[in-house]
Amino acid sequence: MSSMRVAMIGYGFMGAAHSQGWRVAPRFFDLPARPELALVVGRHAEGVADAAERWGWDESATDWRAAVERDDIDVVDIVTPGDSHAEIAIAALEAGKHVLCEKPLANTVAEAEAMADAAARAAERGVFAMVGFTYRRVPAATFARDLVAEGRIGVVNQVRASYRQDWLVDPTVPLAWRLRKDRAGSGALGDIGAHAIDLAQFITGLRLESVSGTIETIVSERPLPAAAPADGATLGGAAGAGTGEVTVDDLAIFAGRFDSGALGSFEATRFATGRKNALRVEVSGTEGAIAFDLERLNELEVYDRTAPDDRQGFTRVLVTEPAHPYVAAWWPAGHMLGYEHGFAHQVVDFVRGIAAGEQPRPSFADGLQVQRVLDAVERSAGRESAWTRVA
Repeated sequence: MSSMRVAMIGYGFMGAAHSQGWRVAPRFFDLPARPELALVVGRHAEGVADAAERWGWDESATDWRAAVERDDIDVVDIVTPGDSHAEIAIAALEAGKHVLCEKPLANTVAEAEAMADAAARAAERGVFAMVGFTYRRVPAATFARDLVAEGRIGVVNQVRASYRQDWLVDPTVPLAWRLRKDRAGSGALGDIGAHAIDLAQFITGLRLESVSGTIETIVSERPLPAAAPADGATLGGAAGAGTGEVTVDDLAIFAGRFDSGALGSFEATRFATGRKNALRVEVSGTEGAIAFDLERLNELEVYDRTAPDDRQGFTRVLVTEPAHPYVAAWWPAGHMLGYEHGFAHQVVDFVRGIAAGEQPRPSFADGLQVQRVLDAVERSAGRESAWTRVA
């Protein structure tokens, strides 16, 4: 493969981030195939045409079905709301296209199972699918995974993971698609809690087996948006006339038990006043601990319990050296990376996996497992927080 022509379905906030990744990755990394930004698709002709011009896509269109059937498209990148993930992904895989799909994988376990089944069948033909848990690709998070795998903190005893934002504290924020269960599947739990779940499992190498949780909708009614937002946009823009019901959670808190027996505590909220995008995972083990904080994404806190008593304490490791994951392709040592670099690293791993004929991770099966955890939390909350098995 000398080139890999991409069609991106959706063009909101995630569309901008994915466009950055596709455009930049081949300019800094040696890739076995060069991604080409061939086509961006959205519901609104004028909006998607503007997105194509801004982000460097060759063409724009409004019919995703025609896009996945085109012979000159190799990859379909899905950045739409969750209610359309299953239909688009399955159609693209059946048409022989590799698929990259934003998280969470789907709105329901049944949809995610259908997607994982389609991906398994496609993989037998050398066609692969990956779900976009991008925070795995932050160098410090990948480095944390490597340290745990090497046994640097011993046996994992406890995990604490939280993802906190505050963009819904204002009750006048309009009723965006992310606040409607029919579009988003769930609220803070699926939108950002999925990241906390995936990152905790990725770093530790463990899997959640059971959960006990509660969810809450703090503001139950919001103004209707003045106009339909761009496909996949985060917010609904200005308020219009009337109000509508919020049908998803604003806050989710749950405990979890991993397959090793270790315990975890999780929080996902869009009502953490003052917190804009605060994802943190701390892992405590028998020989040490590590802590990753997205608000300081170039750092990793590392604690070595085996050090002499007079030298113990968390050490700040600056993850900006060429020896660290992904970093060698970028800037001189000590120079910082940002949020957008994770999307370039996602492209790198996706393209390399496809070119090698290997399943890139996280797979749709991995995305399905996270979906089952989300479902178990919701079922637990409906049973007065009773401990609930992950299917």
